[in-house]
Amino acid sequence: MSKPKDLLFATLRHEATNAVPWVPFAGVHAGKLVGYDATEVLTDGEKLYKALMEVNKLYKPNGQPVVFDLQIEAEILGCELVWTKDGPPSVKTHPLEDTTDIPCKCTVPTKEDGRLPMVLDVMRRMKVAVGDTTALYGLICGPFTLASHLRGNDIFMDMFDDEDYVHNLLDYCTEVGKKICEYYIEAGMDIIAVVDPLVSQVSSDHFEEFLSKPFTELFDHIRNLKAFSSFFVCGNATRNIEVMCKTNPDSISVDENVDLVKAKEITDRYNIAIGGNIPLTSVMLHGTQQDNMKYVIDLMDKIENKKNLIIAPGCDMPFDIPVENTIGIAQAVLQPDDVREMIKNYVAVQEDIQVDLPDYDHLEKTLVEVFTLDSLTCAACTYMMGAANVAKEHFGDAIDMVEYKFTKKENIARCVKMGVTNLPCIYINGKLKFSSIIPSKDELQTAIETAIAEINSK
Repeated sequence: MSKPKDLLFATLRHEATNAVPWVPFAGVHAGKLVGYDATEVLTDGEKLYKALMEVNKLYKPNGQPVVFDLQIEAEILGCELVWTKDGPPSVKTHPLEDTTDIPCKCTVPTKEDGRLPMVLDVMRRMKVAVGDTTALYGLICGPFTLASHLRGNDIFMDMFDDEDYVHNLLDYCTEVGKKICEYYIEAGMDIIAVVDPLVSQVSSDHFEEFLSKPFTELFDHIRNLKAFSSFFVCGNATRNIEVMCKTNPDSISVDENVDLVKAKEITDRYNIAIGGNIPLTSVMLHGTQQDNMKYVIDLMDKIENKKNLIIAPGCDMPFDIPVENTIGIAQAVLQPDDVREMIKNYVAVQEDIQVDLPDYDHLEKTLVEVFTLDSLTCAACTYMMGAANVAKEHFGDAIDMVEYKFTKKENIARCVKMGVTNLPCIYINGKLKFSSIIPSKDELQTAIETAIAEINSK
């Protein structure tokens, strides 16, 4: 009798299968299942292990991540973190903010640095406890996001002004990634996910210029170490799906910003598996169990060729997702015919949340609105918000600025009313200016100066 992980391995080997594998990305959400907050499960090995075992028991996964925290490497390399009880930490300081020196390779983390001893110990224990039936994911911070953690928002300016520096910094971050891969595979991880949310925030040209080589090297390295690989990206990565495929990962995972059906047409041409992309907030966090079951059944029914398909949340699951919603998803993936019958009379309940939009035609000062999933927990959103904060410091009281987090129901209603389709993004005076591309400091300041001039001319 085949084991649950065998279905996922067959998918990653690009074989035809008679079912679709399911991988819940339960990072800090795992803690909720056993009464621990996010900080506890990311710093205490016993609590993390207990939480992961509960994920395995409740959600019946074919594969599961052991820890979902893109700041582990950055913390070791000198970034200060801001911790929260309901999400992974975010980066507060950037050690390369005031220098273009490249760190010595002697600073590449060892197995004894930072939280790695705790993470590696839990990986080994999970391998013993469930590794015979469940495929285990080790998640590393991708080289571009790690470079952004070390350098800060200036890296987006560096890509235009100092290309050699960016290449050299990415080479260093790739070496860090390779070493972490080795540690995780040695600890029993079957699949290494290179998680790089900021990939969605650059153009395809910049991807090919700066990122194709580092990612290709990483996926070749993982393959040489006899493990599977996955390329995780958050945000609207639609324009970069094809260039991501050319780096030759075994699979790609995308969030709700990407049309999975259309993206799979691209990944199928390269014979690469694709996973995703259940909406994290509008469906998993705020929906009902039936909403979640219906979404998954509809998603699977829209995809005729189920080869190379993995069903998963769009990214790291929010802490407070109701347990019954994820159980419903697992049921839908594992027993689709039964669930299809259960929801045949399903009618979606629409909440009527009233939202008042600003009178954009009569603003007294320029209004910068930043729409994010949550700038404290989503790396791409952190740097989009960081760009906006730099602009606010520059313009001061001459502008107003506000962040709308998609984790709140009223902000989802605001996005619908505004016509916001992709996160993160920046609107200025009610007009979309930057969507899933983090602007450089000059680009954003120029856009704001233009908006100020328009108001002053009225």
